[in-house]
Amino acid sequence: MRIPIAKEGAPFIAIALFCVIVAWLSGWRWLEFILVPLAVFVVAFFRDPERAVPADTDAIVSPADGRVIKVERMRDERLLKTEAVKISVFMNVFNVHVNRSPAAGKVLDIIYNPGKFFNASLDKASLLNEQNALIMQAANGKRYAFNQIAGLIARRIVCRVKKGASLKKGERFGLIRFGSRVDVYLPTDCRVSVKVGDRVKAGSSILGYWNAR
Repeated sequence: MRIPIAKEGAPFIAIALFCVIVAWLSGWRWLEFILVPLAVFVVAFFRDPERAVPADTDAIVSPADGRVIKVERMRDERLLKTEAVKISVFMNVFNVHVNRSPAAGKVLDIIYNPGKFFNASLDKASLLNEQNALIMQAANGKRYAFNQIAGLIARRIVCRVKKGASLKKGERFGLIRFGSRVDVYLPTDCRVSVKVGDRVKAGSSILGYWNAR
C-alpha cells in the first residue's frame, strides 16, 4: 500500500520527529509543545493523497491545489511564444504541494530560471521569482505549458521528469516546498471553466477544455 507522503518530505519529517524524540527523552516538556505541532505541520505539508482524475480526454485539470488568482489572455513571449490563456493557481502553506500534469502529453522542453522569492501571489513573481517551466505537446498535438514558481517562503522547486518524458493527465511531476504558485498557459481556442477566486485541487479539478464549444 502506497504511503500518502511525498518522498521528498522524508528527510524533513525524519528531522522533525527526531527533534520531538530528543525533547521527550530530555524531559523538555515546554519544547515538546512547540516541536509536536511543528512535526505535524511538516507531515501534513508533504501529504500526497490520491486523486480521481477526470476520464474526459477533453478536460484539462489543475496542476496544483489552491486558489485561482488570475485568468487572462496574454502574449506569452517566454514559453509558447504566442497568444495564450494564462491561469495562475496560488498555494498557501496548508495546501497539498505535489504538482500534477494538467493533460497527457510529451515534455518538449524544461526551462529553469533562478531568481528571487517575492510573494507568489504578486504579478512580478511570474517574471522575477525562481521558476521551472515545462513546455508540453498534448496528446491532441496542441502545445501548452505550466510553470512552477517559488514563493516568499519556498526555497526549493522539485521537478521529477526530464525532457522527452511522457506524462499522463493528473500524473505527479514534482512539488514546491513551503508555499508557491503554478501558472498554466493554454491555447486561446480552449474553453476555460474556472474564474478568479475558485478553489481547485491538483489532478481532479477541471480548469477548462481543449474544445472551445
